[in-house]
Amino acid sequence: MAVDYAVIVVYLAGMLGMGWWGMRRAKSKSEFLVAGRRLGPGMYSGTMAAIVLGGASTIGGVGLGYKYGLSGAWMVFAIGLGLLALSILFSARIARLKVYTVSEMLDLRYGGKAGLLSGVVMWAYTLMLAVTSTIAYATIFDVLFDMNRTLAIILGGSIVVAYSTLGGMWSITLTDMVQFVVKTVGVLLLLLPIAVVKAGGFGAMKAALPTEYFDPLGIGGETIFTYVLIYTFGMLIGQDIWQRVFTARSDRVARHGGTVAGTYCLVYALAGAVIGTAARVLYPKLPNADDAFATIVKDELPMGVRGLVLAAALAAVMSTSSGALIACATVANNDIWSRLRPLASRGGGDHDEVKGNRVFILIMGVGVICTAIALNNVVEALTVAYNLLVGGLLVPILGGLLWKRGTVYGALASVIVGGVAVIGLMASYGILANEPIYYGLLLSLAAYVIVSLVTRPTDAAILAHWRERLAGRGAEDDEAAAEPVAVPS
Repeated sequence: MAVDYAVIVVYLAGMLGMGWWGMRRAKSKSEFLVAGRRLGPGMYSGTMAAIVLGGASTIGGVGLGYKYGLSGAWMVFAIGLGLLALSILFSARIARLKVYTVSEMLDLRYGGKAGLLSGVVMWAYTLMLAVTSTIAYATIFDVLFDMNRTLAIILGGSIVVAYSTLGGMWSITLTDMVQFVVKTVGVLLLLLPIAVVKAGGFGAMKAALPTEYFDPLGIGGETIFTYVLIYTFGMLIGQDIWQRVFTARSDRVARHGGTVAGTYCLVYALAGAVIGTAARVLYPKLPNADDAFATIVKDELPMGVRGLVLAAALAAVMSTSSGALIACATVANNDIWSRLRPLASRGGGDHDEVKGNRVFILIMGVGVICTAIALNNVVEALTVAYNLLVGGLLVPILGGLLWKRGTVYGALASVIVGGVAVIGLMASYGILANEPIYYGLLLSLAAYVIVSLVTRPTDAAILAHWRERLAGRGAEDDEAAAEPVAVPS
């Protein structure tokens, strides 16, 4: 394993080095949080694909392939469909708004009052997303070094917190680009063909497994519908995804670069399912389907290649973890603390935006690591996060983009009714049940439409300013006004 260890150590050292390099570029709030809104199509596509394809898509996607065959691709496929829908239908308008968070978009559209509540919901989602990604380090470092779970989480989490804190989005962009290349080589170009060959080829795989393993709908129609509802729609509204859209240098880059990334996700989904199916042929009696990835890597790959593929898994986890972490810190600072700060302080000098966001990443990172150590059930935590996100925020966000009659009171009612309904229904039906998201989303929609219709329409001046921002006008003036002005000494 010496060569494999060397590959991993070099990879981790490179991540820290890029964090240090990114620190030299992140001199303003825009540079630190959204990479100066300067990413071209190549880097934008690579980093967008990296953020959405995390440990769940890699380790979990192979596990679903092991359990269900080719139809196990549907979870990651739904993620790809969501990214395609976001890129084609909404990304250009989102990029032109020139905001930093989803809650800022809601404030622009509805004229304030909705930002704090939506920020709390989005913060809870991004926190749990970061936690579940951080827990995945335990699986990878256990395979690599037979490391204690707590130590593995601290090691992996500390590296991500370090480079994210140093350079913000610039560091995360650079590391994600490397992670995208490592994932492509490790999973698509190495593990996929080797797994199929080791399993005897597709003919031998078909002969060894039941026919339902090769049925595209074998996982079940209800499961596929739930994946689309949670993950496809979740891609449309998550802060971690929107914050990447904000990094595009133009709406054209956001649209076309995102379309390329979404298409890549569809290929990655099928690759994971095929690898899992091959693992089922090689290891038909694994106690846990999620062990399939680590087992086939450990037992079937040659020295050096094994280290690169494990680095690919580590890259998948780190890209999602860092993206969720900076999203969590951005929401906590810009949507929650910035609204509470005037109440908590009496005057004061200029606020150092970069330093403030750096402190919040550090604080949130420590919180994520501690929560990950204490938490055991990753699936339940991730389900709670996505249920709250989709049940509470999908309707007011899409409603604001698509329906001009929606009002701030309709948005607030939608967030409260949807969020409370999802929590109550999860307590009643169970966290992993499908009913909470089904009924919660319907109740959220009903509350939004009814309350919007019985309350006064949004002020014409607010809607006019909203249309100006959607058209890409006036954003620079608003952003400049929001930046602190340096006073000469």
